Amino acid sequence: MAADDNRADLHKDAARVSGMFDEVAEAYDRTNTVLSLGNDQLWRIATTRAVAPKPGQRVLDLAAGTGASSVSLARSGADVVAADFSPGMLAEGRRRHGDLPNLSFVEADATALPFDDDSFDAVTISFGLRNVNEPKKALAEMLRVTAPGGKLVICEFSHPQNRTFASLYRFYNDRVLPVVAKTVSSNSPAYDYLNESIQDWPDQRTLSGWIRESGWGEVAHRDLTFGIVALHRARKPLAV
Repeated sequence: MAADDNRADLHKDAARVSGMFDEVAEAYDRTNTVLSLGNDQLWRIATTRAVAPKPGQRVLDLAAGTGASSVSLARSGADVVAADFSPGMLAEGRRRHGDLPNLSFVEADATALPFDDDSFDAVTISFGLRNVNEPKKALAEMLRVTAPGGKLVICEFSHPQNRTFASLYRFYNDRVLPVVAKTVSSNSPAYDYLNESIQDWPDQRTLSGWIRESGWGEVAHRDLTFGIVALHRARKPLAV
């Protein structure tokens, strides 16, 4: 199948998005580091610190891809489940990190998670909620599988609030990123979708509202890298 055949669009058909990620799996992490100018590693550190996993806890890392974020979480000693709907990404993750005893890989749809109620101490998703065709349904599923009092941490592209910086960011995404993607990516059309999905994604306040509507409490967020990314946090209310 040609690369363009799996070029996803804003309809976010699960099969097409999954197929797109299958094709970029091998070079995905390297490409992200180049395109983000190394900031992806700083965002991963911030996310891991927000989750603050501890030995004995069970953590679900959704849209885990090749498991880079999952490994960061697993270093704490927590049992981490890396879940993704792309078999190709999971296969690459198992190849790289399959020797870690406290890290497992599971193919899963974020809108219909194959896990029991209240089964995780924390759920996190980095740069994946934007690719789900029903993000509110996914947020409700994350709530279902999280234990009362457990954490939600979402790291996702957002919208810089400073107008000058926002203009520079748009220029980079529109003019620079496509050129670099053609050089370093195995499927540059996938990064055209990346641009479109970022522009179409709601801002920080709107996503916070979606999280509250889904039943989460203690909802808060902070901007990373001037709002290119926002780190959202919440807790599942304690059982009454």
